[in-house]
Amino acid sequence: MAQVKPFRGYRPVKELAHRIASRPYDVLNSEEARVEAEGNPHSFLHVVKPEIDLPEDTDHYADIVYQTGKSNLQKLIDERIFIQDNTAVYYVYAQTMWANTQYGLVGCASVQDYLNNVIRKHELTRPDKEEDRKKHVRVTNFNAEPVFFAYPDNATIDAVVAATVKYAPEYSFVTSDGVKHEFWVIHAEEDILAIDQAFSNEVPFTYVADGHHRTAAAALVGEELKKANPNHTGAEDYNYFLAVHFPASQLTIIDYNRLVTDLNGLSEDEFLEKIARHFTVTKVGPQIVKPSKLHEFTMYLSGYWYVLAANSATYNDNDPIGSLDVTVLSKTILDPVLGITDLRNSKRIDFVGGIRGLEELQKRVDSGEMAAAFALYPVTMNQLINIADTGNIMPPKTTWFEPKLRSGLVIHEL
Repeated sequence: MAQVKPFRGYRPVKELAHRIASRPYDVLNSEEARVEAEGNPHSFLHVVKPEIDLPEDTDHYADIVYQTGKSNLQKLIDERIFIQDNTAVYYVYAQTMWANTQYGLVGCASVQDYLNNVIRKHELTRPDKEEDRKKHVRVTNFNAEPVFFAYPDNATIDAVVAATVKYAPEYSFVTSDGVKHEFWVIHAEEDILAIDQAFSNEVPFTYVADGHHRTAAAALVGEELKKANPNHTGAEDYNYFLAVHFPASQLTIIDYNRLVTDLNGLSEDEFLEKIARHFTVTKVGPQIVKPSKLHEFTMYLSGYWYVLAANSATYNDNDPIGSLDVTVLSKTILDPVLGITDLRNSKRIDFVGGIRGLEELQKRVDSGEMAAAFALYPVTMNQLINIADTGNIMPPKTTWFEPKLRSGLVIHEL
């Protein structure tokens, strides 16, 4: 069963929470983060993207970058902009987007659960990105950003969260993308005990939804500290790391679409003829068309949208990977027709999260930058959980979760 633990978080004073909260480190590049944090010395980007406070030619992985992040975080604590809660508590973090609200329980996940596959993964991680986040945790001695987990819906946890959010939140603000963020503290001992028991008795697994590199880094640093401590007991804070746990039914996965630079030397007629072997191809017109169900794609090519309905032979709904539309697209079009076999490294393909809309796909094809675009129906949470439970790995760029967690609302000291 899953271990989730209350903790004494450090969090911002109420009047500055909206200025501190930032987008995660991996959503913005350094130039974008520099612009976003301009004029706001309290932005948490100074902690998670500290290169923005250094000369632009600074190596982003240099020691000075991590030390700057540590100094910026320590300043927030020294100036009592961040204050530690007196007792170990849970928190509720709610996000409202497109009239949908998801309620996350903020608590510490177990390093041992990660190592034992109680925390289940669906993506591969890159060692270089892992090491970057590991170094940030080592140097700051904090989990400065939470990871985004899902868990099977649980009536006990839902009831505690529902009772908590009846009260006025500690923080409430709307960010520039129109997302409302609210934050509560769960103080009552009986509520904390109920959550502890619900996880330890009723929740067999939790699932990494977003943040595989941060999850791996946090867990591996915890394991390093365990091995370095001859008096290790298992109760130390480094045995746990910061996570926001959402009921799986509340989460929305957004489509993750594909663009290709060329048609691999084929004429448009030749290309359409080849894909018609695996799809029923319907030319719709210049207006944008979204896929309406699994195994239906839409394609934009030379000013026109097409609906591509996959033939039943192209997918296997009894196979966790074979049921994915990203798999169908790869094995029927990207690989055999366009010759794009390595999605991680090919320069002939690009990926666009659905949060940017299909207008972005159309614009990039119309500009001549790209030859064609493929819009996919979003992966479902059931598909994600099935893949994680069976030990499979999602193909690259398959899931896109929105809204993103804001960093800096609470942090966890190791």
